[in-house]
Amino acid sequence: MEKLVKLQIDGIEIKAPAGMNLIDAAERAGIHIPNLCYLKGIKSIGACRLCLVEVEGLKAPVIACNTRVKEGLVVNTKTDKIQEVRKFVIDLILSMHPLDCMTCTKAGVCNLQKYAYDFELKESSFTRKKFGYPVDETNPFIRRDPDYCILCSRCVRVCKEQDTNVLEFMGRGIESKVLTANGRPLQESECTFCGSCVDACPVNALLESDRWRKGREWEYEKVNSTCLLCGNSCDITVSTKDGRIQKINSGAAADSAEKYLCAYGRFGFDSIEAESRLTVPMKRIEGGLQETTWEDALTIVADKLRKAGKEAGFISVAGIENEDALILKKIAKNIVKTKNYDTTISLYGDSESFRNSQKADIDKADLIMLVDLNPSQWDRVLPALDASVRRRVNRGAKLIIINSSDTKIEEVAAVTLKGNVTSGLKGIAKALTGKGLKADKKISAAVKDEEISEDIEKAATLIAEANEPLILSSPSMFEASANIALIKGKVISVGLESNVRGVVLMGLTTEGKTYKEMAGIESGKGQGAKSAVKVLYAVGEAPLQARPEGLEFLIVQNSHLTDLARQADIVLPSATFLEAAGTIVDYMGRLKYLPKVIEPQEESKSHREIFIALAKTMGTKIKLPTEAEVNKAVKVKTKLSFNPFEKREGIDISAAEFIESINASVIKGSRLLWLKEAEKTVSV
Repeated sequence: MEKLVKLQIDGIEIKAPAGMNLIDAAERAGIHIPNLCYLKGIKSIGACRLCLVEVEGLKAPVIACNTRVKEGLVVNTKTDKIQEVRKFVIDLILSMHPLDCMTCTKAGVCNLQKYAYDFELKESSFTRKKFGYPVDETNPFIRRDPDYCILCSRCVRVCKEQDTNVLEFMGRGIESKVLTANGRPLQESECTFCGSCVDACPVNALLESDRWRKGREWEYEKVNSTCLLCGNSCDITVSTKDGRIQKINSGAAADSAEKYLCAYGRFGFDSIEAESRLTVPMKRIEGGLQETTWEDALTIVADKLRKAGKEAGFISVAGIENEDALILKKIAKNIVKTKNYDTTISLYGDSESFRNSQKADIDKADLIMLVDLNPSQWDRVLPALDASVRRRVNRGAKLIIINSSDTKIEEVAAVTLKGNVTSGLKGIAKALTGKGLKADKKISAAVKDEEISEDIEKAATLIAEANEPLILSSPSMFEASANIALIKGKVISVGLESNVRGVVLMGLTTEGKTYKEMAGIESGKGQGAKSAVKVLYAVGEAPLQARPEGLEFLIVQNSHLTDLARQADIVLPSATFLEAAGTIVDYMGRLKYLPKVIEPQEESKSHREIFIALAKTMGTKIKLPTEAEVNKAVKVKTKLSFNPFEKREGIDISAAEFIESINASVIKGSRLLWLKEAEKTVSV
């Protein structure tokens, strides 16, 4: 439990955790200490000097962002002397800043504007300075205008903390500016276009490229939601105006290592209105797809499923919501009477690893062990996990990597064990038992002959000394990794899709044919085998380019016209995740609620609405799942038990290719396509 100290700020007595800075401590008492360069969670540098405060007993003012609370401290934040200094600082900054607040896109949320108003500064008393720096607007994502920069270094520090290291200061004094290496455009640097710098910038120096005349901040309705484009399930804040999405920002807590959002999640919303968007049902007539009515489409689907019965199959992505998964299982098992229902999870994982994953908080982890995982911001493979781990390391946590091949993230690891992953885990288990930690007798017996190298000994020491060790494992190595958690720490199986844990907990795991069998995928050879079912119902953007062989009838339910949808007999237009309300369980085990942000396009419906309408057409009434029904399914007590130190075979795929394939419509239907083409050009 954290130690609390008593102090006084502006005459108000408060309690704050020992070690907290004065800005955050004052916030607890509802007192705002002005600042421009401070970012919660990131090491303070005191660049702006705006947060100066007076502490009784000290001769000179101190900066609140770097001064820690102590027992009995008496702080004054608004003395005449302090206010005079702050006004001087703002006055000086204004002399080097464009004063176009009436038309500036950042008006209303600009910190500099707010403080100028507070100090009644309409114009600077200093001689105006204009630099005329060139604007970088050569990409469709981020616009950089150095003339607005106030040199607070927020963008530089947030970029460094997640190790993208694209932005840096160049020059001295008032002529300093933030640049990429050699002043190149962002797309010619190693920028991933995550937009962390945009979220961090307090003024108009860094902004989304398409924001001009898309509404002022006070006109936006802001909704907190979750991104469902990959296994990280990042928190997002969606800004809408007139029923359309205008921008998406990271929605995680300001001081969290998880405050991150990749380019897909931030800029992929363009695809909602893409030309490939499905908005009406379609059916195949004389070799081509033609528009039809919902009644006609559902009648045909119901008839085909009814006739196929046990020879019908359902496959789905794991990016659907819990409510969708519950109803889909009911449709398949109770109405169509088939046991053939499975998801893309079986391509890279197994239900048991996700069902037995524990709950954890990466912000509390002081040691992280990545087992058989290779997250990457640059390859966009679980990029938020990569960024979060790097931030935790930069904030003092230790990182252990166990992998059979090279990983970029090992550059920040304290220990890297490369080679046989199971041997590495067995060695750590043996070394931990040698340090007095209790282990199951079966674990001790399984590792008794294992050799302990210097690196294994170092890794075990770090784990033994950690207070909150967290093991993040690939599904194929989960059981072996869980053996370490039985000795110390928590373990989580990391999937590639947003709701793998939720889908498994809702019971959407096959009792009959597998995904591969229904999709006609031969182990190790890819698609091309004959489907094990006669009628196939594919939900979401399944990573299939060709219609499985041997199918009599194919139904595709998706938001966009994919390659697979073009080969379908019936196409049902579904809503995107931003157009439907529901819940998911993220990879850390947190139940998250997704509200309906905007209305679905034209005649498209949410997955569950389509399922309910289909059930009605088949003569059965299904109700929407209740909150209690979802909560009951989620509340599962996990209990780890010993399993052999072995790798589960048959579930190794290219994570990068898979994530790109399930987001193909998002990429092709948005400005992300430009990014993909630009990256190809740079790599060549």
